[in-house]
Order: sequence, then C-alpha cells, then structure tokens
Amino acid sequence: MYNDKSPRDQKAINEALDGWWSASMKLHDERLEWWRDARFGMFIHWGVSAVPGGEWKGQTIHGYAEHLMRIMRISKAEYTELAKQFKPTDFVAETWVKSAKAAGMRYFIVTAKHHDGLAMYNSEYSDFDLSMTPFKRDPMAELAAACRKYGLKFGFYYSHAFDWEHPDAPGNDWEFNNPGGDKNLFGGRNWFEHHPELIPKAVKYVNEKSIPQIKELIRRYNPDILWFDTPHKLPFSENLRILEEIRKVAPDIVVNGRLASIGSMNFGDYQNTADRPAEFYPVTGDWEAIPTTNESYGYNQHDHSHKSPTFFVQLLAKAASRGGNLLLNIGPMGNGAFDPVDEAILKRIGKWMDVNAESIYKTHKTTLPLQNWGVTTQRNDKLYLHIFDWPSDGNLVIGGLKNKIGKAYFLADKKQKPLATTRLNTLDLGLTLPGKAIDSLNSVIVLEPIGEVEADETRLLEPNNTNRLLAFDATLHGGGFGFGDGKPKRFYVDNWTEKSQWISWKLRLNKAAKYAVRLSITGSKTSGGSFKITIADKTLKVTLPENQQSGQIQRIDAGKLRLNAGQHELGIIPPEITGKELMKLLAIELRPVD
Repeated sequence: MYNDKSPRDQKAINEALDGWWSASMKLHDERLEWWRDARFGMFIHWGVSAVPGGEWKGQTIHGYAEHLMRIMRISKAEYTELAKQFKPTDFVAETWVKSAKAAGMRYFIVTAKHHDGLAMYNSEYSDFDLSMTPFKRDPMAELAAACRKYGLKFGFYYSHAFDWEHPDAPGNDWEFNNPGGDKNLFGGRNWFEHHPELIPKAVKYVNEKSIPQIKELIRRYNPDILWFDTPHKLPFSENLRILEEIRKVAPDIVVNGRLASIGSMNFGDYQNTADRPAEFYPVTGDWEAIPTTNESYGYNQHDHSHKSPTFFVQLLAKAASRGGNLLLNIGPMGNGAFDPVDEAILKRIGKWMDVNAESIYKTHKTTLPLQNWGVTTQRNDKLYLHIFDWPSDGNLVIGGLKNKIGKAYFLADKKQKPLATTRLNTLDLGLTLPGKAIDSLNSVIVLEPIGEVEADETRLLEPNNTNRLLAFDATLHGGGFGFGDGKPKRFYVDNWTEKSQWISWKLRLNKAAKYAVRLSITGSKTSGGSFKITIADKTLKVTLPENQQSGQIQRIDAGKLRLNAGQHELGIIPPEITGKELMKLLAIELRPVD
C-alpha cells in the first residue's frame, strides 16, 4: 500500500496496485521494446501560438512562446480571433517526417492539444479545435500517415490537466477564476487539498473533454505513444483514472511518466527529465530527456539562443550512455515550415547519425566507469567510445577495461582499419589515435572485446588533463539530498542542510600527480558555511563566500593537492552550515599543475 495524505488518492493508488495497473505492467517490456531500441525521437510543439511567434501587440514573449495565452492573459474570445489567422500554407507532413528520419530519429510526437486547449484536429468533443481556423486539413492524420510511410513510430502530446479555454479546467485564472494558475488561487499548487469542493468541477472537465479526446485520438490515429504534462494541476486520482482509461482501450500504447507519478512511484512506462536538460542525474529504469533547440518549445522568432549540433550530438550520446532516450523538440513556424536554424541543426545531427547511428540505436549503458574524455555505450558485444575531448598527444586511456581487445577501429571507417591498442596494466587500456579528431562533434571508436566485458568501476583520473567530477555522479551520504533538474546552471546537489551530509567520489591514479582544485557552486543569500575537501591524508579547508547568488555560478579555488598512485576517495564534508543550506555544488575540477 502507498501512504498518501489524500484518502481519494490513496484509494485510487491501492486499486491500481491491486488490480488494473499491476495487470497492465505484464506488457511493460513488450510495450517498451521499440522505444528502448529507438533512443532518439522528434518532439513537435505547434499550434495557433506559432502565428505571432513570441510577440503579442508589440510585446516580446520571453521563454515559452506556446504559453502566449497565459502569459498575455488573452481571453478565449480573442484567442479565437487569433485562430482565424492560422494558415500554414507551407505545411507538408512528409517534409517534417523526412527531416526527422534524416536526423536519425526513430519516433515522432506532435501536440494534438497544448495548454491553450485548442485541438489540432476537428474534435467531436469540443468546438475549440482546428475547425476555427482557415486550415481545412487534418495535420494529425497526415503526420500519422507520413510516419508510417517512412518507418517512424508516431504519437501525441496531449495536455490533459492544463486547459485555458475550458471553464472547468485548471489554469485559467484571468477569465474563469480557476485554480492551477499563476495567481495561486485556492491555496496554489495543492488547491485540491485546500479546497476539495472544487474537485467535482475538474472531474467534469476530465469527463467531458480530456478522456473523450484522448480516446478519440487513439481511435482515429492509432498512436504508438502518448505524452502528457503538468499532472500537478489535477488531483492524482484523476491522472491515474486517465491512465486506467487508456489501458482499457489500448494496453500496448507507451505512456510517458508525467501523466501519473507521485513521490517515488511512477505509474507510466518511463520517467522524464525536466525541460531543457544539460546534464543527467542518476535514474534507475527507463527515462527520456526533452531538450529543445533554443529556450522555447513553441516557435519564438525572438529567441536566438539555439544550441549547437555538437551540444545535441553529445547530449544524445550522454543519454544513451546512461540508458536513456533523447526527444529533441522543434517549434515549427506559423506557416508550417521549420525555422531554417532548426533545419540546419537537424541536418548536421543527421550527418553524424548517418555514420554513427550504430553507437546509439539499441545500445545500453556499459559497466565501465565514467571516462574523462567522453562516454561509452554498448550494443551486443561491441563497445562504443564517444570521444568529446580529443587527446592532444594521440594517446587515449580507457580506464577500468580489463578485457583483451580483438579489434579497435573508427566507426566511420568502412574498411575498419585497426587502431593500435596497448595493455597499460591489468585495469586500463591504451589506444593510439591520429593527432586530429575525425569528427569535431563526437568521434566514435568501436572496441570488440574478447569475452564478456569486465570492468573496474573506479574512475581513473588523468594526470595531464583537467578532471571534472559532476555532483550528479557523486555518492551521497547522510540522506535528505536532492538533485537540481539538470538544466544549465542547475545540475547540482541540492538540500545540503545538515553537517551529517557529505558527498564523495571514488578515484584512482596510475601515477602521482598534483592538481589545483576548483569548485563550481551556486546558492542563495541564505547559503553559507565551510567545508573540508579530504582525500588520502590531505585536507583543504574552504569558507564559502557570503551572499551566494541564486542562478549564478561561482568558482572557488580551494588550493592544491598532490596525490600518490592508487585508490582514493575524495570527500566534501561540512563542519559548519551557517545558512539554510551549505551550497548547491555543481562540479569539482582537478586541474593538473607542475
């Protein structure tokens, strides 16, 4: 049994665990087989909000342009008028799908209804749909057909809990005075606990629109996957009820984890990271990351913060190396075409995938420890080395690999010309590489080990290059810790509030080395204290600066350490915490010095 505050939620959880949900999980591995193999997909946020594209009556929208209606407090009537301008004359479903396929993507998810409540097809259960626009085609049907033609799995994003046009749904507090909006009416995020008398209103919305439209999408388009968001807007029992209805009519559809998760329990098929991740914290089981090319998911003409193809190729490799998928978002323009900047990013990713897809599809994480130069993936009996940082001297060390190697070669080399390997010791393998990387984004080397992979799990430090230890990869001691969401500047260890809490990394050196130690932290005005960095018989003491700035990375030089060859544990231990928390630690760097 799951103990929850709400008897309503408790009852729904118990019924799920004792019945329909447990039965549905018998098909879990079968449902997820294609999804696990795919590793890479396209996410599409597209709708009426793409017409103004991040601008409203001369005002620029910062952040998520698809949240136009909420940000600008637009009435349903005025949004209906905006819908009359939706004329995507350049929309060609096959063009979108072919772009995804050329980029190496294996599945495709498009918004069937976002938070504005406007269905991107003609719905039997709401007039607030594509029929309000001059566009008299069915883009959902065209995209489904194109995906099946070109061999991509197809699915929908559906905003089941947040709906700004419906008078009974959570979210619209500027026109309908509903809970779940920015005004934090009726107790804010947990409005259903503070005002349970409002729950029947939300249930009415779920019964009249949410569940009927989800079943409608399943019946009409036969999707392979359904993707949900913002479940916290509804009581958990309603989210679980929606999942139950899906399982009744389509037990083989993959459903993401944002529909129904509570505490440590996830009733979906896999977990999702936060939006726009840059790094990944440890996750057990199946998971998916959802980056977007700039900072908005819907099209925003004013957002020019696009990340590079290198960022996405390396993020894809990082995800696969940790057993996760990458669902890369594109926000098409109001005319139905992709932004040329997005198109260029996809083409460069595709060029890399044309050569290196084998190192991504059907792969899983290896038993090798983290490597300083990049990440590793495995497929059957092959190891793939994704080299982000090319060794300047041409000597690459694969730490912790005990096996003899039958063959080593570049994945890009069709002739598979063997690379020279050297057994450095019983734990580490050396590779001799050319002086220049063969791919500036991510060069991939294939290793064919003899026998089942045998590895030592302790991370090997490099004596002549900077070693960056992420807080996400530390061992946490003392309990109570949390993780940041992994976004830029937010991949930290959180809730460091007790002196009994400390973190550590197990490390190994093959020869003595001297390092300068630098930490990257963020925090707040209420953060403060001091800590000790301990390793072997060495200790560095650090007093944190006052007025740590939230969201701003500060770098602290902690001193220098000389370490002997052998096994070590580097620990960070706080003798005092003077604020509400010590700090938010992102990473510690060990930089070689003479």
